[in-house]
Amino acid sequence: MAQRTGKANNGRVPNATKRLRLGLGIMLTLLLVVGGKLFLVQGLDVGGMAEAALNSRMQQTVLPAERGSILDSRGTVLANSVIRYNVVVDQRVNTKTETFKRLDDAKEKLVDVSREQGLTELAAALGMEKDAIREAVTGQQPYYIVAKDVKPDVEDRISQLQIPGIVTEGVSKRVYPNGSVAGGIIGFLQDGTTGQAGIEQTQDDLLKGADGKRLFEIGADGLRIPVGVDELTPPEDGKDVKLTINSDLQYFAQQAIQSQTEKLNAEWGSIIVMDAKTGDLVAMADTNAPDPNDPGRVAAQDRGVRSVTAAYEPGSVQKMMTVAALIEEGKAGPLDEFTLDPTYTVNGQTFSDSFAHGTEERTLAGILGYSMNTGTVMAGQRLSKEQRYDWLKKFGIGEAPDIGLPATASGILTPWQQWDGRQEFTVLFGQGVSQSTLQTVRAFQSIANNGVMLQPRLIDSYVSADGTEEKVAPAEPRKIVSEDTAQQVQDILESAVTEGQIKDAGIDGYRVGAKTGTSESPCDDGKSGFCGYTASIVGMAPMDDPRFIVEVVLQRPKGSIYGITNGPVFRSVLSQALRTYNVQPSTGEPARLPQFAK
Repeated sequence: MAQRTGKANNGRVPNATKRLRLGLGIMLTLLLVVGGKLFLVQGLDVGGMAEAALNSRMQQTVLPAERGSILDSRGTVLANSVIRYNVVVDQRVNTKTETFKRLDDAKEKLVDVSREQGLTELAAALGMEKDAIREAVTGQQPYYIVAKDVKPDVEDRISQLQIPGIVTEGVSKRVYPNGSVAGGIIGFLQDGTTGQAGIEQTQDDLLKGADGKRLFEIGADGLRIPVGVDELTPPEDGKDVKLTINSDLQYFAQQAIQSQTEKLNAEWGSIIVMDAKTGDLVAMADTNAPDPNDPGRVAAQDRGVRSVTAAYEPGSVQKMMTVAALIEEGKAGPLDEFTLDPTYTVNGQTFSDSFAHGTEERTLAGILGYSMNTGTVMAGQRLSKEQRYDWLKKFGIGEAPDIGLPATASGILTPWQQWDGRQEFTVLFGQGVSQSTLQTVRAFQSIANNGVMLQPRLIDSYVSADGTEEKVAPAEPRKIVSEDTAQQVQDILESAVTEGQIKDAGIDGYRVGAKTGTSESPCDDGKSGFCGYTASIVGMAPMDDPRFIVEVVLQRPKGSIYGITNGPVFRSVLSQALRTYNVQPSTGEPARLPQFAK
């Protein structure tokens, strides 16, 4: 047998040493790579890997902000919200979980909780039968509603149970306690969240606030990690919006105009009540007002506020502005005399009055007191066309009042250079020009307030969740006519009630001034011709110190227009406003300017 030499044996030892060294080198290299990777991930977190891993384990529950309330001038709630929660389960997670861990705050340690115990506690919190709870959470549906409309305190108890697969979803429910009272003003929500009309729409950003959230950590098995992240960001509730509306007076006015509209079979009607001293709108009533709890029950055209959205030819209420302009410009006075034939023709245009008469000697006060087109055109000629236009602009015609409601009409006031041969005269008595009811009331307010126009106010203030109230500053007042002119126009308006044709507007114990208006109403289909009349009355009381302006408007009442009077409705609503605000009866003698020349 051949023997191995010592030389050969000595050669194998170095080879084994090399392999051992190579293996150790490889192992050290691998350890260095793994250690470096751990240092990068856990220490430096290059690329945000740890954050990404954490985010993948986070689950979020939205905590809805409470939408601010809408209040009347006395704090009566017209709209408010309640926060409720839906309890939702991922059945796939809950079904496969026999036990789960929960942090026991009292013992400051994790405890094991059986699924049965969790279901028993959930049933107790919800006030439901345990069998019903078991059936609801068992199955393979990833989303199933266990209970709806859970109150916030119950939601908090359920969240503390930390039952696997159970989460809560916040919802906000809007409630309108007074139904259709001021329904068009308030508006309503779309899908229960976004303002769709009225104040709900224009003040949506302030009302809705900012939602909060609850973040908690779940494991790979879908179970909540008891000692994991649990962060709460409270919601920021919206602000309350306090209006100038008096809900009791609003209800009274809505009933009054609804009754009058139905009595005369009109298409629609509206009433405005404004405080002449502040510009506050204390009532804006429309027929068929929507109930924001169910706005779909009324037609779409009835869901707004026609007092600001509907522009129409105002008719003879505009004569007040013509008379004021004549007096302020020094072109005429209340007792100036005019000889009026049955008709009056100027520049080929003939005008007549709503009643037949022979040749009469009238005062300017008598022209307005009996609403004579002939006399208005004759006197109004003393104003140039540019002056007629400028005075209508000065009284706010063509300018939309900004009161915080959508679709506010500015009306149509054509530049005087574009007037035709008839329009240059008809604008003197409210035809060939269109405006909203609120624009007319604003003009009369300036006369009631001694010549100073205050911009109408509907939003009085904003109230934060902590009770801090922020008043809405009124717009800058505008001087329209002198105090002396305003007083003379007031006397003319009062004489229209005491001596003229509007005696049914009078109120026992109070001095009242008023003016009626009638105009032709164009057809809605846009075709030529007219499809009825617009009848209105606007006035103020008490004339010794005017406090309230009221206007009543009826669109296309049926029957003879000459037999229609809104005087009783005007008187009823104005009387109610005076009583509501405890306005003292008038003192002194009422104005009785002669209607006929001596």
